[in-house]
Amino acid sequence: MTYRQLLEELAANHGVTTGYHSQGGQWIDISDATLEYTLRALDVSLSADPTEQELTDRLYLDYLARSSRPLPAAVVAPAGAEKSFLVHVHAGASADVHIELEKGGRREVYQDPNDQPAVEVDGVLWGAATFHIPGDLPLGYHELVLRSDGFDHPITCALIIYPPRLTTADKYVESPAYGVMAQLYSVRSEESWGMGDFGDLAQLAEIAAQEAGAEFLLINPLHAAEPEPPVEDSPYLPTTRRFINPIYLRIEDIPELSLLDASQQDDIAELAAEFRERNHSADPIERNAIFEAKLAVLRELFALEHTPERTAEFLEFTRSEGKGLAQFALWCARQEAVSGRHAIDDEEEQDYAIAFYSWLQFLCDEQFRAAQQRALAAGMKIGIVTDLAVGVHPGGADAEVLAEFLAPQASVGAPPDEYNQQGQDWSQPPWHPVRLAESGYRPWRDMLEAVLRNAGGVRMDHVLGLFRLFWIPRMSPPTNGTYVAYDFEAMLGVLALEAERTGAVVIGEDLGTVEPWIQDTLRDKGFMGTSILWFERDEQGAPLPQDRYRPLALATVGTHDLPPTLAYLGGEHITLRERLGLFTRPVDEEIAEDLDFQAQVLHLMSESGLLPERDFAHLSRQERGNPTQLMGALHAFIAGTPAALTCTNLVDMVGDIRAQNQPGTTNDLYPNWCIPLCDSSGQPVLIEQLADNPLFRTIAATSKRTV
Repeated sequence: MTYRQLLEELAANHGVTTGYHSQGGQWIDISDATLEYTLRALDVSLSADPTEQELTDRLYLDYLARSSRPLPAAVVAPAGAEKSFLVHVHAGASADVHIELEKGGRREVYQDPNDQPAVEVDGVLWGAATFHIPGDLPLGYHELVLRSDGFDHPITCALIIYPPRLTTADKYVESPAYGVMAQLYSVRSEESWGMGDFGDLAQLAEIAAQEAGAEFLLINPLHAAEPEPPVEDSPYLPTTRRFINPIYLRIEDIPELSLLDASQQDDIAELAAEFRERNHSADPIERNAIFEAKLAVLRELFALEHTPERTAEFLEFTRSEGKGLAQFALWCARQEAVSGRHAIDDEEEQDYAIAFYSWLQFLCDEQFRAAQQRALAAGMKIGIVTDLAVGVHPGGADAEVLAEFLAPQASVGAPPDEYNQQGQDWSQPPWHPVRLAESGYRPWRDMLEAVLRNAGGVRMDHVLGLFRLFWIPRMSPPTNGTYVAYDFEAMLGVLALEAERTGAVVIGEDLGTVEPWIQDTLRDKGFMGTSILWFERDEQGAPLPQDRYRPLALATVGTHDLPPTLAYLGGEHITLRERLGLFTRPVDEEIAEDLDFQAQVLHLMSESGLLPERDFAHLSRQERGNPTQLMGALHAFIAGTPAALTCTNLVDMVGDIRAQNQPGTTNDLYPNWCIPLCDSSGQPVLIEQLADNPLFRTIAATSKRTV
């Protein structure tokens, strides 16, 4: 075999892709250097300049490792399946296997014929045996236990039984639901401290339900950023995905505020008034000043003597969150010590800091839960749908606390596509697929349980990452990356189990370079996909007809990674990228292609009876008609699709024209994730103004479901 053939075989054994089709259909071969780097990131021992003999030896060592592994890393199966698995013990030794159930009790497994020959590993012969689990096991996290007279102690691995199909979205396929999506930080009320908070979340949900008929409110990730300023602006680059960002706390809703004396409460009211002035500014949101002010008040409140009832509630919260919360709070305390803002000179002071950061999570959980309760009380069927980012900051809490389950030598990103023709590097360390499996997917389980606890659903950002992630060698351009495969049956299985237990809907963001079989798999397992009007095309590349939209999906006109619809119709998605130097081909080609496709989309609106018949192909952007009327037609079109869920972006409902995010850029190029909600003239729009906003009411009416 040639060097390349050996390298490709080794890569295949470890789930590393040696080539892939780009979004445009072009085949991309992965370089030897990228494959070698990625294998090392997966703990495959390779020298800096491997030879053919070294690769041959490595393949043989992998075979020996597989032949002497007592139990699989984990066994994950749908309920009802009698899944088989291999067991390896010393040749001639016994192999007794049984199941310990999650809720107590024991079940047996059954042995099948296996005539594999014994394999010698380091002077010891290893034999193989095949077993299968019974098909009537309950859903849950169980454990396989292997005992053999060749081992000094029992060997165990996780056995996870998940629902063959998630059923939580079925009711919406039969009776579709409508919702509103918003970036919480951008949506402010008269009571905000310059950015949206949990109180605003509850109020916005009530307005969306009562005034727009929304049955869910989709928001950005609420994951925690750094424990102190300066903090990361992007909600998609958090320090942890399990815990919540305290910057969203509504100070006035914290019960301990009433324990302060009158003068202290007056001081806080005065501070709040200063920050509330920012609600009337269209300038980018400045998180650092807001967070610093809130932290100062929170520290003051934490130092008070809390009531016995509140203390008991807090202690119960820390007990239920367990080791994960303690580790996160310790990380926060250490970051605080490094910053020097608050001296931590001994163990007692560190324990106090750990308790403080744990208390912040207690408050976040409390206020998020209250927002969901208010959303449901206002008439929403689903309530708040949160968002799960695809990864975490490389210098954050999860990167340290969960280091053993990550591959820090690599960075997650995306190959070149319509969003960014140069590709994207999100700098996030990916899950290590083997280590994650060996943990019984515990970090994944814990994260999902926390995210779904107080929400009616979750949007999975870049759901492709549960199948494969685009790994980029650190400090290399995205064009040097390749895909690494994950056990998607296990990843989706755990997700289905957690969602079924909480009754939450799951929406997978399956945009970009996604192979059709992945969308088919998501559908068959009961997960919703994502349909964006501007990206939905038929086999000839024309806009997808209304009746061909997927039923099991969330359908929208746009997304947070595109400018609002009015700006998109005006070509801002091209103007902005040209200004930022993100194109790899002439801008005239981009404009011509966009005008042609938009004309086809608007013609489809005419065919659907939503716009007057016009020759859009020969009209300029300014000649096509009233932009608000065009936008209304697009939302009415989406409302008429068979999608289980449809959603209207709040920025469209007020006529905003500034993009929340431009993928592939940093804040020195564009103020990503800092744009407050404004109208077309640049005037801020507050939550209290929504009900009387004519455009809000108009777009809400056109967005109501018609199927």
